Amino acid sequence: MMNIDFIPRLTSSGDWATLLFILTFVLLTVNRNVFAMRFNDYIRLIYSDKYLKIYKDSSNLKSWFTISLFFIQLISFSFFIHITLSYLDYSNINSFIDFLKIFNFLTFFIVGKYLIEKIIANFFNINEFTDQYNLIKVNYRTYLGLLILPVSMFLFYTKTQEIYIIYVVLSIILLTNLIMYSVILKNHQKLILKHILYFILYLCTLEIAPYLLIYKLLATSKF
Repeated sequence: MMNIDFIPRLTSSGDWATLLFILTFVLLTVNRNVFAMRFNDYIRLIYSDKYLKIYKDSSNLKSWFTISLFFIQLISFSFFIHITLSYLDYSNINSFIDFLKIFNFLTFFIVGKYLIEKIIANFFNINEFTDQYNLIKVNYRTYLGLLILPVSMFLFYTKTQEIYIIYVVLSIILLTNLIMYSVILKNHQKLILKHILYFILYLCTLEIAPYLLIYKLLATSKF
């Protein structure tokens, strides 16, 4: 009788990351083919506001195109945060569990923040502005997620120790947010001036305080 020895298949510690990267590229390919014209307008967002003018209706927040790009953004940002924390010895770069914790926290953070924004908007009766604000914010931050994705892939697979790359990406994030806020101020000057106190409260409560709180938590405890 022939004896058969079963040899366990060893998988690389980075297989989970490869699968997620492939998933993001599959989603991008689907969007590129199904929404060809819209996708072409979208990739010009960094230097043209044509996309914002065409797809300015708040219903676009619930479209497949926006939702799929938002999912890619979550993966991209989670990877970058995961890699950054690994540089600071807060997480293990090869740990899927650590990545999953970051992904779940980021998802909860963004969705929870959005729901709080809706409550505040209803309270101050600025729903129209909030919907437009969120749409512009989602468009720019999903775009930012696409820019960061190849950088995260490079950092993950090369295991480079060049910390300046992370500083460059953080600078790009800051610049993109400045562009986003300038677009919002430009497009909604009258509405913002009319509700200037509410807008300042909105920024301080939901755009500054949460990130300061997260920074404080990271500065005082290990991941």
